[in-house]
Amino acid sequence: MIRAFLALPLPEPILDRLTIAQHRLPLPRPLEPETFHVTLVFLDRQPEPVLEDFHNALEAMVRYAPLLRLDGLGSFGGNDPDAVFARIAGDARLNALQMKAARAAREVGIEVPGRKYIPHVTLGRFRKGEAQPEALARAMQAVEPLTSDLWLAEEMVLYRSTLRPEGPVYDPLARYKLG
Repeated sequence: MIRAFLALPLPEPILDRLTIAQHRLPLPRPLEPETFHVTLVFLDRQPEPVLEDFHNALEAMVRYAPLLRLDGLGSFGGNDPDAVFARIAGDARLNALQMKAARAAREVGIEVPGRKYIPHVTLGRFRKGEAQPEALARAMQAVEPLTSDLWLAEEMVLYRSTLRPEGPVYDPLARYKLG
């Protein structure tokens, strides 16, 4: 079984911008900048033949390159945040790409939740009760506005995700040009 996800890697100037913002936030569990990405679809643990079928479906799929930009900060978890992220604004091609990828996953038998897609880059995580919401809100306001110029996503990557105590490791399994 391979734990995997499909994502858009980020260009160096965006990684730099996110790293600066990340260091200005009170994050007890920051993610390593080399792990930053925009997830299109999380696949969870799948048998290798299913991932091969998914790979073949992606190869056959028409893939247009979306335009993206940083669009502020947000958090997941409500009053007890469990993650802080950078919002990603994308054009209609981003949503279309995500929907096509999710459909391809479902067609090969991968269960993909039907929840609303929120494009983002996770900067750090909190354990239950670890976040200090007021301090976090103040720090997020101090970092705002976290914006960027538009950039064109040139590829999507199928990653293997290996969970380790010191943090996840992501290894590319396949790359798909967008255009």
